[in-house]
Amino acid sequence: MSKLVYFLSDIHLGASYIKNPIDAERRVNRFLDSIKDKASEIYLMGDILDYWYEYCKVVPKGYTRFFGKIAELSDMGIKIYWFIGNHDIWIYDYLPQELGITVIDGIEIKDIMGKRFFLNHGDAVGKQKLSFRIMRKVFRNKVCQFVFSMLPSCITIPFAHKWSSASRASEDNTCQEITKKYIDNILAFTKEHARVHTDIDYYIFGHIHEIADEKISKKARCILLGEWISKFSYAVYDGNDVKILKFMN
Repeated sequence: MSKLVYFLSDIHLGASYIKNPIDAERRVNRFLDSIKDKASEIYLMGDILDYWYEYCKVVPKGYTRFFGKIAELSDMGIKIYWFIGNHDIWIYDYLPQELGITVIDGIEIKDIMGKRFFLNHGDAVGKQKLSFRIMRKVFRNKVCQFVFSMLPSCITIPFAHKWSSASRASEDNTCQEITKKYIDNILAFTKEHARVHTDIDYYIFGHIHEIADEKISKKARCILLGEWISKFSYAVYDGNDVKILKFMN
């Protein structure tokens, strides 16, 4: 049987608004167990963790089940790529070394089994609000990261989770309007990009928490992966086509 390639995004493990974080982690592990004999590559397309910051000598507690499963699949020879999102920005050397994964920050364009893919979490493309662009640059600034690392984790971790919950609540209150803007923004970007770069077959993004499969040119499709808070959606590529599925076990 030919191997398959899987894409999933926005699991947000550790988020304070997830009622049972252990159950959420176990669900992801059940999914990974279900595909480990079929997968050749797995693409984790960002915001896998709701918050992550690696300090010099310590790492945040939690995620042991998930990390163990990722390490297991990596040891089996499955190639695992983790795209940095806007929540799990501060991944340095611990996860790549410990889990055997490849971490990607930004846009990746690559050939996979005969098709050309444009891959990104979704926060680095299209038109973004000025406040978001500034925040993104600050979070990736080496000086700011160093200053942040000097603060005690008992302050920074609760603050990060509170910020995430507040942001989530704000988006829920204006969900339809925000979602439409995000989707229109992504589609506008991909249509313009595909017009110039006619070699791309698939554009795959997370970030928006919505599921979509839109044909944007005669050749290219734009795939939005959804999330693992309530939809439990993912995409699978068999060398011929990309399909969006849901894992409900």
